[in-house]
Amino acid sequence: MQRYRSRMSGPLLDRIDIHVEVPAVPVRELARRDAAGEPSVTIRARVNAARAIQQERYHDVPGVHCNAHLGTREMKKFCPLDDTSASTLERALNMLGLSARAYDRIIKVARTIADLAAAENIQVDHISEAINYRALDRHV
Repeated sequence: MQRYRSRMSGPLLDRIDIHVEVPAVPVRELARRDAAGEPSVTIRARVNAARAIQQERYHDVPGVHCNAHLGTREMKKFCPLDDTSASTLERALNMLGLSARAYDRIIKVARTIADLAAAENIQVDHISEAINYRALDRHV
């Protein structure tokens, strides 16, 4: 896996918004029918609500229909960070050696996480979660 990962360039990884490692599920867990996870219908409702929030937010912005379509100018307007969130992101960028493109991707993912939580503004926990979705950057 490390050999394969080493063939992927940093600029290519920067263009992938979310990368996480998913461990194998033990067979015993696969056989369980009483999984306590969130039902798909509940997740679908939350995703649809987040998409509606984004469509409303960007209805006057040409070419932008969701957070992924935001340019730098729109990010400054729609994704402001408070001081705590900004310093958390700055520390992560310095520690992980992330690029400016990764910085933008993290903010867009954090905006989506905030939308899924029906939060009006990006908070430090949204930034932290988005940083955690950059697993492959940790191996660089």
